[in-house]
Amino acid sequence: MSTGSSEPVFAGGGRIRPLTIKRMAQARALRLAVDPRDGTVRLTMPKRAALGHALAWVESKRGWIEAALARLPATVPIEPGGAVPFEGHLRQIDWQEGRPRAVRLEEDRFILGGPRETMAARLIRWMRSEALVRLDAETRAMAAKAGVSIARVAIGDPRSRWGSCSSAGDIRYSWRLVLAPVAVREATVAHEVAHRLHMDHSPAFHAAVCKLLGRDPATERAWLRANGAALYWLGREG
Repeated sequence: MSTGSSEPVFAGGGRIRPLTIKRMAQARALRLAVDPRDGTVRLTMPKRAALGHALAWVESKRGWIEAALARLPATVPIEPGGAVPFEGHLRQIDWQEGRPRAVRLEEDRFILGGPRETMAARLIRWMRSEALVRLDAETRAMAAKAGVSIARVAIGDPRSRWGSCSSAGDIRYSWRLVLAPVAVREATVAHEVAHRLHMDHSPAFHAAVCKLLGRDPATERAWLRANGAALYWLGREG
């Protein structure tokens, strides 16, 4: 563990991950967590607790932290000849420098050219663009089915939720849903559109989700719980 002039980090289990420290007035004890989306080690501590004591406590939990880091999803590099997820299937990256820079999806291959050093960024931009196109169309189709209005549909890269719906009808999604199986994306869309009928998670809301989707989304929710964190490791360094 290093807490020098730069941002503190935890080194262990073959990984070096950021160590974030948060003081909270309501905290009564030291708490540790490892974020499965990026491997950040999070220390929560009482507002007046001594930092030196807290860091020594973190070091005493090294075995637990290293075990948690070892369970993190594997990184998915974006490199020529590799494969990346898109709509629930692995697609090979077929890159040759002399080809056009624009990304094309043909069957199970991404075909693109241009400079090697910008290839990953261009593929991510393409995925984000396609995510917005698909989610906008699917959201508006689902809203028409529900008989509700939708304002703006947007995408981002939130850390805490796959979608959100405002009282004004703005719906925002994680672009990473386009990496998941189509059924998972559809279930998320039904969830957010159902919030235009019920701005809560009441039995009536869940019934509306099932009616819009045409099935209980339990399978898709389970998929996200089991596999959602792995979607954040696309292109990430280990």
